[in-house]
Amino acid sequence: MLVEAYGGNALSCVQCYRWFEKFQNGDFDVRNEECGRPTKKFEDAELLALLNNLVALYFKYDQARRRFVEWAQNGIAVVPDFHKRILFSDEAHFWLNGYAHKQNCRIWSEANPQVYVETPLHPEKLTVWCALWAGGIIGPYFFKNDEGHNVTVNGDRYRAMITNFFILELNNQDVQELWFQQDGATCHTARATIDLLKDTFGDHLISRFGPGNWPPRSCDLTPLDYFLWGYVKSLVYADKPQTLDNLEDNIRRVIADIRPQMLEKVIENWTSRLNYIRASRDSHMPEIIFKM
Repeated sequence: MLVEAYGGNALSCVQCYRWFEKFQNGDFDVRNEECGRPTKKFEDAELLALLNNLVALYFKYDQARRRFVEWAQNGIAVVPDFHKRILFSDEAHFWLNGYAHKQNCRIWSEANPQVYVETPLHPEKLTVWCALWAGGIIGPYFFKNDEGHNVTVNGDRYRAMITNFFILELNNQDVQELWFQQDGATCHTARATIDLLKDTFGDHLISRFGPGNWPPRSCDLTPLDYFLWGYVKSLVYADKPQTLDNLEDNIRRVIADIRPQMLEKVIENWTSRLNYIRASRDSHMPEIIFKM
């Protein structure tokens, strides 16, 4: 939104938050503020419009979370094991050297940790997909091309995974009793993908543009984000794998060793998160764990 409004002269999100705090405290004067872009000056009306847009955006996100939490809790009230019928899904990157970057790791702290990590220019990585529910874990699935080389996800590869792997793995399950959840990634929400998933799950689809709308910015409600990926990454690098094949073997082993009792606790924790979010007026979980 900032780039759309101001092009290359957009102020950073960090600076915007600082301005917003000053504005709330009544000690903001646009004439004394630098936006970090010397070619751009902001007028009071312009800044107020920007802040109003940001507030409206976050209000929209909060409304989506509130509606989803109410919908999910109503589902549990009608069908007590509703939450145990949801197949939660997600992808994650696993780098051979185990490093994290700003797109898959978030550090929430009042102080800058001042940590510097040296990383290679083009690190090797795997892209892994799983679905997790009270009945077990489907996967891992590793995205590879026809030559067997590791690749990232796009719409065609995601749909191929759904068709050639996921649906086949569901053959032993009563699909009519299950729901499928995915986040709002572009490859997930393309029309062709949504149509494919509706062919299998009908109205039992929780997704952006799906019958059940998944709220944006809600990784604190995704068991793979708040449990699986962090748990797996805490173990697969213990023996310092030297090749992607070694890393893939470790991932398969760690996921296969996860006990059903642990998954039951993870899914029960999901209902506690619904309760917390509703009681805290749609706030994110304070101990939120992002992908690493």
